[in-house]
Amino acid sequence: MTDAEPATAQSHRRLLPSHLRRPVIGAPMAGGPTTPELIAAVGEAGGLGLIGSGYLDAAATRAEIARVRELTDAPFGVNVFMLERADSEAALDAAGGIAGLEKYAAGLRPVADRLGIALAEAPQFTDFDQDATIDALVEEAVPVVSFTFGIPGAEVVQRLQAAGSAVVVTVAGVEDARRAVEVGADWLSVQSAEAGGHRSTTAVGEEPDDITTVELVRAVRAALPEVEFVAAGGIATPEDVSAVLAAGATGVQLGTVLLRTPEAGTSALHRAALGDPRFTETRPTRCYTGRYARALVNGFVAEHHDAAPAAYPHLHILTGPMRKAAAQAGDIDVPPLWAGSRWRAADAYADRPAAEVVAELWDRARPAVD
Repeated sequence: MTDAEPATAQSHRRLLPSHLRRPVIGAPMAGGPTTPELIAAVGEAGGLGLIGSGYLDAAATRAEIARVRELTDAPFGVNVFMLERADSEAALDAAGGIAGLEKYAAGLRPVADRLGIALAEAPQFTDFDQDATIDALVEEAVPVVSFTFGIPGAEVVQRLQAAGSAVVVTVAGVEDARRAVEVGADWLSVQSAEAGGHRSTTAVGEEPDDITTVELVRAVRAALPEVEFVAAGGIATPEDVSAVLAAGATGVQLGTVLLRTPEAGTSALHRAALGDPRFTETRPTRCYTGRYARALVNGFVAEHHDAAPAAYPHLHILTGPMRKAAAQAGDIDVPPLWAGSRWRAADAYADRPAAEVVAELWDRARPAVD
């Protein structure tokens, strides 16, 4: 590619969902579930796996990239959390500031005492090495770089695209989708309220809507008829795939349905909870991280959901020792058990290899939409 080559020709070289044999994205589930092995398996099946670098620094992100490259020649990507100090501090101030955070911490101390640990003290804002990670990704030139929790500036998009990376923005609404396209995003991940784990709203203090994946896909397609995007949230069966493709999505993004695959790094406790009949609902809650994320409703969610302030990443840091200790102790009533709205439908794919899950969900859906 020469410097004089037209921008349109350059953009055609960047990876789009329609270029994939199966336009199925493996969600970047940060914190352990998305492993290099899972990314490789999704890629080998014709989809695209994404490293969840949200809680990694630049060096650890590079190490993950190297590991994936050792395992597969298939394309893959890296997801980055896009955090802004001003937004985080504004949300914290609106939730009562440090006093509000301390009040919430006081309510958690009985849980911490029972687990024999202390909550993290005086948690501060961090962007998890955001700028250095972006610099590293420009150098690594991975096929895809995606962003969650915010929309990168046009200059960041252009730097990554100049390195050959397609830039993806995860959006939760039509206006954010428009903004992402305006800064030059190559394609979008359109994530509804049905998604498990964190919702990619662009403000910490934003209250979540309850729009379904199909409804959101239709709205984004109507607003942006030419833009490629994948649909995320509650997709667990071939029928779910068919529905979002018929509504206008180019492809799909899978999360919960991959959590029990052998390649996933999901903890034994989390795997067991996903199949446990004692859990009967999921709920978006701030109680673990200060930012809304959908989880199975266990005792901790039921007790602390209403009191949790909008304080991200402060609550994430505050509760970190508690979450880790509870998981190690096998206490299913305390740690976050992330799950999408249709986690029960994912039972049909429990313990099956990721490549089989990707292939079956896509191939069985296609006759309904072709």
